[in-house]
Amino acid sequence: MEYYKKEHPEIKAAASQIPWQLDDDFNEMLPIMQTDIMLSHAGKTLIIDAKYYKHSLQQQYDSYSVHSGNLYQIFTYVKNKEVELKNQEHESVSGMLLYAKTKETVYPDHEYKMSGNTIAVRTLDLDKDFTEIKKQLDGIAEKYLSNYK
Repeated sequence: MEYYKKEHPEIKAAASQIPWQLDDDFNEMLPIMQTDIMLSHAGKTLIIDAKYYKHSLQQQYDSYSVHSGNLYQIFTYVKNKEVELKNQEHESVSGMLLYAKTKETVYPDHEYKMSGNTIAVRTLDLDKDFTEIKKQLDGIAEKYLSNYK
């Protein structure tokens, strides 16, 4: 988040809370939806949930999959934010699970279209020179907040 604040002041970057979009006002015992990073620019919003695990993916036999709880979490954030913005002019709300790259040979780098929104699962290689990390972070902004410059 701090990288985007410093390097891209034209993008609004914050760790925002997303209110539950309830059919009534009863919200007792619901958890707070606290984003790690929410980037917004020109009607586009990208919610990023940063993760670090020894194993970025679940594995059962020879099959790998995204941690289901993480996917449910980012999907819930995106859908509630989309409903929150329904009466405001906006273009899109997307979500991303951003995993720190580990020494594993299989790592996530996929994009899904779910109920009208894009949900990405990406890996950030923090073991690179900062110029390469910068390219990775800038690439995220370019792809999901196009025309941000």
